[in-house]
Amino acid sequence: MKAATERKIIRWFHILASIPILGYIYGPVAALPEPAFAVRVIILPAVILSGFWLWLGHYAKKWWRARRQAAH
Repeated sequence: MKAATERKIIRWFHILASIPILGYIYGPVAALPEPAFAVRVIILPAVILSGFWLWLGHYAKKWWRARRQAAH
């Protein structure tokens, strides 16, 4: 997969997964126990990780490639 395609996919995931967080903050989602739990435990960490990957993913890939080459 090309880097640009990967960024587009992760960026759209990041944007679309942030919508329930907005519902949690501004809507009635916080009052409902199951959706609130899903937002806090599943969606928020996924959005945070995707944001870090968009920000620092190239360093992680570089580190992984160097580690993989050192093993061979």
